[in-house]
Amino acid sequence: MDTMDPNVTPLAPTLGEAFWYWLRLGFISFGGPAGQIAIMHQDLVERRRWISENRFLHALNYCMLLPGPEAQQLAIYIGWLMHRTRGALVAGGLFVLPSLFILVGLSWVYLAFGDVPAVAGLLYGIKPAVTAIVVSAAHRIGSRALKNNVLWGIATAAFIAIYALQLPFPLIVLAAGVAGYFGGRVAPEKFAIGGAHGTTAKRYGAALIDDTTPTPAHAVFSWSRLLRVVLVSLGLWLVGIGGLVWAFGWAGVLTQMAWFFTKAALLTFGGAYAVLPYVYQGAVEHFHWLSAAQMIDGLALGETTPGPLIMVVAFVGFVGGWTQAIFGTASLLLSGAVAATVVTYFTFLPSFFFILAGAPFIESTHGNLKFTAPLTGITAAVVGVIANLALFFVYHVLWPKGLAGSFEWASLAIGLAASVAIFRFKTGVIPVIAGCGALGLLWQLMR
Repeated sequence: MDTMDPNVTPLAPTLGEAFWYWLRLGFISFGGPAGQIAIMHQDLVERRRWISENRFLHALNYCMLLPGPEAQQLAIYIGWLMHRTRGALVAGGLFVLPSLFILVGLSWVYLAFGDVPAVAGLLYGIKPAVTAIVVSAAHRIGSRALKNNVLWGIATAAFIAIYALQLPFPLIVLAAGVAGYFGGRVAPEKFAIGGAHGTTAKRYGAALIDDTTPTPAHAVFSWSRLLRVVLVSLGLWLVGIGGLVWAFGWAGVLTQMAWFFTKAALLTFGGAYAVLPYVYQGAVEHFHWLSAAQMIDGLALGETTPGPLIMVVAFVGFVGGWTQAIFGTASLLLSGAVAATVVTYFTFLPSFFFILAGAPFIESTHGNLKFTAPLTGITAAVVGVIANLALFFVYHVLWPKGLAGSFEWASLAIGLAASVAIFRFKTGVIPVIAGCGALGLLWQLMR
């Protein structure tokens, strides 16, 4: 793996060696995008030196501009750069497949045994922990994104739009992007943000893909290649959704899931927390695939598994397939597993398209990529949307039966403990989830 001499370029890994690395990453990629990116940086830039820091950051800044999970897209990018399209499929696929299998298993346990006191106690403690995590996400993104009164105004308007006016999330994203576009022309200093992760790079020794390494032949842009990527990607989408329409009709549950999560995949600017309100609006309020309480439980499970947080959509699909009994009441597990797989396919397919279609443009220049003014506006709006999500969680965790029901003082205490651990002691997600789950189980045993 490591080359002892930093002046010696590491040997190029075979596709098989890369396969085992991406598989391992799929099982240890906890901590959300920041943690996943940190793991890849430590492994690929510092230890293995498969790619230099400048090239790593250059690829990451492009992924930060895209809708979808940036950590998975970064894995696709690096896999593609090293081993062409096969490498992209291996890296991107193995980034999510372990999480899919784990979530299918956890979702089955949740639906089949969720009323068991021990399971209920763990979930009781995990839910206020997740609420604290969402609040910290709003704070973290807000402190980075809201640098002036104009951006604060966009965030506030987005919060009012989704909380008070209940406007659809896509409309809020579009309005924020338009505001950013025109705002960048009128007051460019208000919307000027530098590269996503800075411009200062460290050197860890000679890298396989170094700063001066020429662009590989397969990564050179050509119109014919772009056309092939567009046609293949569109074909894979059409075959998938066409097969569902043929088998179940347009109104079928699986078909509607495929269509809905395709749209969701194109709207995930700002990460999973930003698109969750849109998923909630559709999955809970419109289609009734699951309840509000189940949505919170699903995010709790998603926080405890490796892979992108947006993998919570697999839980949504599983619960929807189970409750709708797609293949009959005797095959609920099959219904849930198939629905989770369909949702995962249509959620992550666009990520492969964005990288395979756009990366050759990015590789044509190794300058630092800047956030655009429209994206700055969208990022500000995302803060308001996440704040709404945090308020939604607080309400449903503290008043699970509505304001007319009892107030959950134990949930408040666990949530405050989680907040202190996150904000004061900078404790990681997994220890917070585990500790709060233990507190919830203890409370369940004492009741």
